[in-house]
Amino acid sequence: MVEDGRTESDAAELAELLGGGCTAKQAWDLFDRLPAARVAEVTVGRWRGAELDTGHPFAGVLVASGWYGKQFDDPESVHPLLFADASGNIFAVDPRRVPLGLAGKVPVAGVQAVRKLLPVIGPVIRTREPAARLRDIEYRGVVSAAMSYDHLPIIDHFRRIDADTLLGVMDMRGMDEPYFFILRR
Repeated sequence: MVEDGRTESDAAELAELLGGGCTAKQAWDLFDRLPAARVAEVTVGRWRGAELDTGHPFAGVLVASGWYGKQFDDPESVHPLLFADASGNIFAVDPRRVPLGLAGKVPVAGVQAVRKLLPVIGPVIRTREPAARLRDIEYRGVVSAAMSYDHLPIIDHFRRIDADTLLGVMDMRGMDEPYFFILRR
């Protein structure tokens, strides 16, 4: 057995999925087996994001755009989208100013070109105000931490991989397929 009652085979499967991508079904199977991550366990600090490639239309888009991760200051103060510019400066972005509807429709090369404009468009999209909250919410039969965006129909649900790693799934109204991601503290 390893941490949280997971087996060695669960740990091996997790490493394989994180390293090489997987299907949405495989990601759901893993998500559903993982233990809850309660709000009290995730409310401190900055978390580095990475995608779990399931072939989702968003695949590669967030990474190409300069997405860094998320920051949880407390349950009422969450920055759901942190980005890094070419110099490595990390800043919060107002999610209302990110054209999520274009994700998967614009080629990754186009997204990378827009990233080069961050020094110009940065002042328009940046925010110092939190844009989400954390709550323990039941999802797929488990009460776990979830991040609810203040102004968009998006809830990110989390499960605990280990003390410093979360598996997240973006639940966005109108999105046919789930978008899975990893957060590391």
